[in-house]
Amino acid sequence: MSVARKLGILVFTGVPAIVGGGFVFAIFHDLTAVFVYEVILLFGVGAFVAR
Repeated sequence: MSVARKLGILVFTGVPAIVGGGFVFAIFHDLTAVFVYEVILLFGVGAFVAR
């Protein structure tokens, strides 16, 4: 996978990080839940980009 494609995937996953983080905060009203969501998303994207 080329570097440009990896960077594109990382930029594309920024939208779920921002919007999803807002949804998680609206549901749970807790920043810990948002942190857990962001870490899970980071591991998923990292695994996808690393392969």
